[in-house]
Order: sequence, then C-alpha cells, then structure tokens
Amino acid sequence: MDPGAAMRSVRYGVAECSPAVPVLRETASAESSKPKLLDRVRHAVRARHYSPRTEKAYVHWIKRYIFFHGKRHPVEMGAVEVTAFLTALAVRERVAASTQNQALNALLFLYREILGVELPWLDDVVRAKRPQHLPTVLTRDEVRTVLERLDGVPRVMALLLYGAGLRLLECCRLRIKDVDFATNQITIRDGKGGKDRMTMLPGTVKADLAKQIDRVRTLHQRDLRQGAGWVELPWALARKYPNAGREWAWQWVFPATRFYVDRATGQRRRHHLHESVIQWAVREAVLKTGLAKKATCHTFRHSFATHLLEDGHDIRTVQELLGHRDVSTTMIYTHVLNHGPAAVRSPADRMFPS
Repeated sequence: MDPGAAMRSVRYGVAECSPAVPVLRETASAESSKPKLLDRVRHAVRARHYSPRTEKAYVHWIKRYIFFHGKRHPVEMGAVEVTAFLTALAVRERVAASTQNQALNALLFLYREILGVELPWLDDVVRAKRPQHLPTVLTRDEVRTVLERLDGVPRVMALLLYGAGLRLLECCRLRIKDVDFATNQITIRDGKGGKDRMTMLPGTVKADLAKQIDRVRTLHQRDLRQGAGWVELPWALARKYPNAGREWAWQWVFPATRFYVDRATGQRRRHHLHESVIQWAVREAVLKTGLAKKATCHTFRHSFATHLLEDGHDIRTVQELLGHRDVSTTMIYTHVLNHGPAAVRSPADRMFPS
C-alpha cells in the first residue's frame, strides 16, 4: 500500500483489503478527532430525518464510488469522476434506471451537503433506460385462491395488503393506535416519502384482526411482567415521553416472535414482524395455486387499485388511498383494466365465430 493510499484510508475510513473482496470500515484515528467522511454522511442523513434504508443506501453508493476510483477521496474528484461512475453502472453493470438514480442522489447528497460542492449538470452521463412495465394484476378469483392458501398472521396481513392497498412495510409497521375499528379506518404513519394517509379497514378482516390484537395484548402483558415490553419509537419521542415505548398504543400489531436488547438503552424490545415472513408465505401460496403469473406481496396492492377502478371509483380517490404523490402514477392501472384490449373484439373472432 502506497503512502498516499494509506493517508486516504485514514481520512475517510477505508480499510486496505484484498482487491477481490473490497471492504470499507470506519477506523479509529489517534491523529485527529474530526469525524470520518462516512460518519458525517450518516449524521447528515439522520439530521434530515431520512429513513434508515436511505442512510444504508447512501453509504453503500458512496463506498462503491470511492472504490471505483481507487480509494481517492471524493474531495479530490468532481463531475468527471461522478459521470464515469454513473456511466459504468449503466453500461458495464446494466443496472436499472431507479438504481442509477439512487446512486446519483447519494453522490449529489455527498457533494452538496457534506463537502459543500455544487456539481455542474452531468450532461455526459449515459442514462439507464427506464422500461415501461405494466404491473402484474390478479383477478378477483385469483386473489381469493391465493388467500385461501394462507392462514394465521400471514393471511391477516395479506388481507390488509389487498383490502386496504397497503405496502408491505406499511403493514408490518402498523401500531395498535393506528387501527380504528369504530370508523373502519387505518392510519398509515410515515409512509413512502414521509407522508401520512388514511385508508379503509376492510370489514372482512376485522374479526381476524381483532383476534390478532387480543393475542398481542396478552403477549405484551407477559413481556411487561418479564421486564420487557418496549418498542422503538419514531424520531425523538423516546426522549420526550420516556415511558411511551411500553404503552399499549405504541405496540406493533404484528410483533416479532422474540425480543432483542437495544444497545443504546438496554431496553428489551420487540421489533415488528420481518417482511420476509409474509413474503415467503405468499410465495408458497402462489406456488401451490399453480398460477402462471409472477405474484408477490406488492401484487395485492396493484390488484386493489385495479379492482377499485373496475368498480367505477374515481381515480383521485384511488390515488389518495394508495398515497401516490401524482395522479400520473395511479394512471398506470387504467392500462390493465378490462376497458383496453380485452374489451375489443378481434376481427378474427368476427371472421370465424366460435
């Protein structure tokens, strides 16, 4: 390792490693108490209340960018190096357009918010093509067939995905206080884009959901007796209301089967049920049905929107229920309605009537 590379490793926490397995990690420096570059990125992301997933993604792309240019410090690079990196993602690695845009956003955040450098417009970047895919939508009979092959908590969650149009993580992160049986409404807190919204509580799931909440109440009371019963609270609420993390209203509707010890507080907490549990259950149910369609948890949300439009509901209402920022996003479901090619009679059928 040359002396220049060693100095760069100290400056932003890049550990020397084998070229085949690049690894970045924060390293302690006795020479300076100045925060490392990646720590500064993490602090800036958290200060702006971005999601943990955004933080993880930004740090990942900044690491990739540094390794792509031989561990040079970003302050030594600029628009030319950013353009080369983004172009390589599209041309050499053939990433999706959304992936390339995520990498671009991470680097723009790094230069603008951390390094105080405003990059010029990157005209020379080769853009990944954004394909125009239609969403996979199940018929009502197909939805029923899949749901009939689910049971327990996965079935309740799948009913909410289809019956209320929830995203998977929105369903996993539901709290007791967000379900209102009296008004048949569900409140989605801090959804995609940091937005709250209201959606319907399907009548067909109310009985099963009430039983699930009763089971959670029993579990929570047992946790309290064992000195646990804590859950993670959003933002700074844990400091403002120190005991709120054990209150019933803040508990998850779908908690994990075991608790963990939070390193910062020492609290014995339960996380919400991991999304992979419902993903696996839905995948198994779809395989058992023998459907030729590639259906996932998100397919229930697509089907929810399409079936509402088929029933004649206004597209603006569907937009609000889905939480779309722009109605053009909701408009894609009009392309899979039975008012399109499926409603047109082929001239071949007129020539050779069955």
